[in-house]
Amino acid sequence: MQASFPAVVISGTGLYRPPHVITNTELVEAFNRYADLQNAQHAEAIAAGERKALTHSSVEFIEKASGIKQRYVIEKEGVLDPTRMYPCFTPRGDDEISLMAEIAVDAARQALSAAGKTGADIDAVLCSSANMQRAYPAMAVEIQQALGAGGYGFDMNVACSSATFALEQAFNAVRSGASKCVLVVNPEITSAHLEWRDRDCHFIFGDVCTAVIVERADTATGDDQWEILGTQLATQFSSNIRNNFGFMNRAEDRDPDARDLTFYQEGRKVFKEVVPMAAAHIEAHLGKLGLAPTQVRRYWLHQANQGMNQFVIKKLVGADAGSEVAPLILDEYANTASAGSIIAFHHHHADLKAGDTGVICSFGAGYSIGSVVVKKR
Repeated sequence: MQASFPAVVISGTGLYRPPHVITNTELVEAFNRYADLQNAQHAEAIAAGERKALTHSSVEFIEKASGIKQRYVIEKEGVLDPTRMYPCFTPRGDDEISLMAEIAVDAARQALSAAGKTGADIDAVLCSSANMQRAYPAMAVEIQQALGAGGYGFDMNVACSSATFALEQAFNAVRSGASKCVLVVNPEITSAHLEWRDRDCHFIFGDVCTAVIVERADTATGDDQWEILGTQLATQFSSNIRNNFGFMNRAEDRDPDARDLTFYQEGRKVFKEVVPMAAAHIEAHLGKLGLAPTQVRRYWLHQANQGMNQFVIKKLVGADAGSEVAPLILDEYANTASAGSIIAFHHHHADLKAGDTGVICSFGAGYSIGSVVVKKR
C-alpha cells in the first residue's frame, strides 16, 4: 500500500534589505584608488617585473560581465575605504543578539506576518547560508529563541544552494509529520567574505536575508500559498568556486590575509560547466513530475550572472526569454548567494494565477544544484 503524504505549501516569504547601497560608480572609484595606492607602494617591484601592476576596474566592465548595477550592504564606509576594502562591524557581546540572527529575525517576522503565523507556531528553524557568523551555538537556535519558536533549530551550508537544500529538508519534515511549520532563513552577509581588492570579483556580492515559511496545506491560513510539488538536489565536487577560511587556519601558521581565505573562483570554468548541469537538472526534475519546461510559468533562478541565467533559460525553453519567464533581481541586489532565487520569488510571484507552476532553482559551489517545483493554489 503506497503511503499518503499531506500537501505541503510555502505560505509566506520575508526579505531583509540592508540600509546602504553601493553603486558601481562608487565601487569602481574606491577600487581604482586602492589600485593606485598599491601600484605606487610597489612601484619598484613592478618596474623590476617582480610584481604585476593592478588594473583599474570600470562600470562598463562590471555591467558587461555580470549585469549587476548596485548592491546593498550592511556597512559601507569600510568597503569603500581604499586603505581597508572590507566592512567594519562593531563586535557584540555574548549577551547581545548577533548580527546574523538580527537580520534573520527581521526577515522571519515578515514571512510570519505574510503566512498569518507567530513565532509560537514554528516548530523547526533551519538557518542555511554560505557562511555562518560563528561555529556554535547554532545561529538557528539563537533565531529560534528570539522568535519564541519551539521544536529545534540547526545550521546548514551548501554555499549558494543552501536555501533550496534547506527547503527540501523543511518539505520532508512537514510531509513526514516530524514538523508542522518550518522556518527557513538565509542570512547572507556576503560583504564579509568577498575579496573587494580583486578586480575579477570585487563587484559580485551583496548583503541580504530571506525567510520562507513551509507548512501543511491544511493548516495554512495565509492568502498566498504555493504547493511544493517536488524537490530535487544534486552535488558534484569542484574546486572552481572555493573559500578556504575555517577553524583550522590558525593551526596551519599561515597568513590570515591569504587570498584563498575569502571567496575566489574560476569564473569561465564555472560558467561553462554549471549552465548545462543546471538546465539538465531542471529538465529532469520537471520530467519526473510530468511537466515540460515550456509548461512552467516562471523560473526563479539563482542570481549570480545575467548571462548564465539567459543560457539556462535558452536551453530549457529554446528561445531567449525575458523577465516575464525568468525575472532578474541581481541588477539591484547583486549576487546574494543562497538568497538570490528566493528574492526573485519574493518579488515576482504575485501576478501568477491558481494552477500556474514555477521553479525555484539554485546552483553554486560544490557544485551544488537544488530545485523546488511549486504550484499556485
